[in-house]
Amino acid sequence: MKLQTIFIANRGEIARRVIRSAKECGYATSVAYSPHDRTALFVRESDRSCRLAGNSPKDSYLDIEQVLRAAKEARADAVHPGYGFLSENAAFSEAVTKAGMKFIGPSPEAIDLLGDKTKARSLARKLGIPTPDGTVSEITSSAEAIEQARAIGYPVLLKAAAGGGGKGMRMVEREEDLLQSLERARGEANSAFGDDRVYLEKYILKPRHIEFQVLADRHGNAIHLGERECSIQRRHQKLLEESPSSVLTPELRREMGEAAIELVKQARYEGAGTVEFLVGQDLRYYFLEVNTRLQVEHPVTEFVTGLDLVREQFRIAEGERVSPNPGPRGHAIEARIQAEDVWNDFLPSLGTIAFVRHPAGAFVRNDSALFAGLEVSGYYDSLLSKLIVWDTDRSHAIGRMERALSEMRIAGVSTTMPFAAFVMRNSAFRAGALSTAFIEEEFGTETREKEYNNYRTRSITAFAAAQGWIEKRRRNARFVA
Repeated sequence: MKLQTIFIANRGEIARRVIRSAKECGYATSVAYSPHDRTALFVRESDRSCRLAGNSPKDSYLDIEQVLRAAKEARADAVHPGYGFLSENAAFSEAVTKAGMKFIGPSPEAIDLLGDKTKARSLARKLGIPTPDGTVSEITSSAEAIEQARAIGYPVLLKAAAGGGGKGMRMVEREEDLLQSLERARGEANSAFGDDRVYLEKYILKPRHIEFQVLADRHGNAIHLGERECSIQRRHQKLLEESPSSVLTPELRREMGEAAIELVKQARYEGAGTVEFLVGQDLRYYFLEVNTRLQVEHPVTEFVTGLDLVREQFRIAEGERVSPNPGPRGHAIEARIQAEDVWNDFLPSLGTIAFVRHPAGAFVRNDSALFAGLEVSGYYDSLLSKLIVWDTDRSHAIGRMERALSEMRIAGVSTTMPFAAFVMRNSAFRAGALSTAFIEEEFGTETREKEYNNYRTRSITAFAAAQGWIEKRRRNARFVA
């Protein structure tokens, strides 16, 4: 099946990312957009666009009926779901197929099996892949939550069954906090995925979060493209990713990669996906979940392999076999630039983008939806941009990221760029001594206050220099006149 028109059922930087690869492959593109996104870059860059009814996710990008109507109006023959929203929704995949279009991703059955976290855990256990202690089905009542948490032992983790990305995830240390956390996790899961099911698993202290990128085709072929380290997180959402991981031995990498391939083969998977693991301090690994979609951090893998993963998705959707794994080369790092106030516990920062300067240079990539005048609202995720660099080894990649961050400017909202710059300077990060507790251990109150004072000093100095430059230009202009 040769594709002609791709409908992208998403927004922001990932919609732009898919549009770019689609155009390079010669496909026409179409998108749907909420009223809030009417001036967004992805709307301008697509060949065709259709307005959705509401701004909230439920009234726009999560509304299957609206999204399908827009895809049909565009006469699309394929739908790319991006990540988040409906990307791991089996009902959406089935609806796309029934409407006569190709869903660029796995089948509804594979999404139901692997995208549902509880079913994926059951399959992993059946295959003998280590998993943390926990429930194998969703929590259906308060009494069951209390009983299961006691059996597992605190701390426990509440997790959304229908999606990932840290949405609907809550760590609970005490029984008295369990029921309130359960309700909040359900609310977050329902808002993000339209599905409020959650389950419980044992919380592993200070693990490393490592995931394997997989590709599989309808002919039964499946490969992995190495791992990404995603241990630097806040509130279970990733802030920085890199490849390869500094902790995996060749033997452990091979074993985890084989486990990832076995999982997707058992599910008769088709397309790109990610199998996520936790690795303890003793280097024992545990299956975490499968993301049956493209990941936010997929550019890291693209840099170290040289493969365009979106193009691979298109090829697989057209019935071709997966491309051979070219093997890893060098080191890549991605910093997520979020609209969040680093100095105020990473709280969301809303406002209008007044100025943007993107970094440049060899092996620097910036996947962004930013432009001056963009309104950053509370409707959607706070991700503004993804800054990705590559170099021949980890130390040089860190240096390149430092330089790129120093060039980048975003005015109008607070961003996580100061935190990313701190990480690049941090001795524990440079030594590869990472865990999901990195922020608590390395960016606590005392360190944060010190960094904030240094940041203010640098900002005041830069502002004074800019004011001096402006005044000098004014004087020169008067002299010329």
